[in-house]
Amino acid sequence: MATETPRYGVYSEVGRLRTVMVCRPGLAHLRLTPDNCHDLLFDDVIWVHEAQAEHYNFCQLMRERGVEVLEMHELLATALEDPQARAWVLDRKINPNTVALLGLDEVRAWLDGLPAAELAERLIGGIANSEIPVAPYTTTLREHMEPLRFVVPPLPNTLFTRDTTCWIYGGVTLNPMYWPARRQETLLTTAIYTFHPKFKDAGVRVWFGDPDADHGAATVEGGDVMPIGNGVVLVGMGERTSVQAVCQIARGLFAAGAAERVVACVFPKSRAAMHLDTVFTLCDRDLANVYLGGVEQIRPFSLRPGERPGTLDIRRDEQPFLEVVREALGLERLRVVGTGGDPFEQEREQWDDGNNVVALEPGVVVAYNRNVRTNTKLRKEGIEVITIAGSELGRGRGGGHCMTCPILRDPVAS
Repeated sequence: MATETPRYGVYSEVGRLRTVMVCRPGLAHLRLTPDNCHDLLFDDVIWVHEAQAEHYNFCQLMRERGVEVLEMHELLATALEDPQARAWVLDRKINPNTVALLGLDEVRAWLDGLPAAELAERLIGGIANSEIPVAPYTTTLREHMEPLRFVVPPLPNTLFTRDTTCWIYGGVTLNPMYWPARRQETLLTTAIYTFHPKFKDAGVRVWFGDPDADHGAATVEGGDVMPIGNGVVLVGMGERTSVQAVCQIARGLFAAGAAERVVACVFPKSRAAMHLDTVFTLCDRDLANVYLGGVEQIRPFSLRPGERPGTLDIRRDEQPFLEVVREALGLERLRVVGTGGDPFEQEREQWDDGNNVVALEPGVVVAYNRNVRTNTKLRKEGIEVITIAGSELGRGRGGGHCMTCPILRDPVAS
């Protein structure tokens, strides 16, 4: 990738959001069935038409606030207009390890001939055996194959663009994902950053990750990663992000002088708290929206540059997590919303992504309308809460923070 001064970067969690990548619900979500939804990391099948309407309204709301909203299907389609990009993706998606040699050349030729928009839809949405319109899938293989088995698996979790790549200050991570069901998402996003006209000459710097490499136990997902400003990055370490990845990200950031401190936030592995942003998001310069039952379990460790180049100084923070955040932000006081009240209501709203809000600028956030108690508390603290429907979008366990990959966000003015 290019190395000149980058055009994109994320310098805070609450500074004005300029450019964001999203991924609309589509073909991949029509693939969800009661038999496969759990394997694809959804709790249930979703009403796709309604989810599309909810997502459209979410995107329009951001556009009305001046945010440039980039949609992943469209970005990928534009990238695939470049023959080099198409070859790069299909070489990695259609090969003897993914498609039986008996039909490999025929499948590749069929996909090579598809219009870019249709190819992008199928690469995200998946391709079943029964949908391949060329021999031997229409002839000799037909009676032996499982029609609903996928040659190219669907990627419904692209809906949660936050996880696949993380823009941290002036660069990006290409995330090796924890679950196999999500790992192919990073390949497609890397193709966008490498070949799309908006990015290929934009000086994109990669801190960590390579979809062609086997990263072993070094896994990271963007819902755990928060560049909060002041040269500090919070990284959750729960179900899906490992210490192996955190150390490599920190080393990459420190080597470039892009960050001064990475706070590793260790918490128990839990489906209800799969990422840091399911229990903690920032809403203003000095206000955090938290699920207290989650943040109380976080054990923070700070990583700083070691004495020798390439080494790390890792120390356990003595203060509780929220105090570490307050100190890192240079605040005298960090306001906290989410404590107190009915513990059953807290549990329910946390599961409904009540803490997974996304800031459009300081003091302005987008939240699901169903989280009435949390939204009311935020408003009492002076936060402008813009609500969206999410009865179907939320079935994958993610709110506005999960559904947005910020690509350009301002620092917070001091």
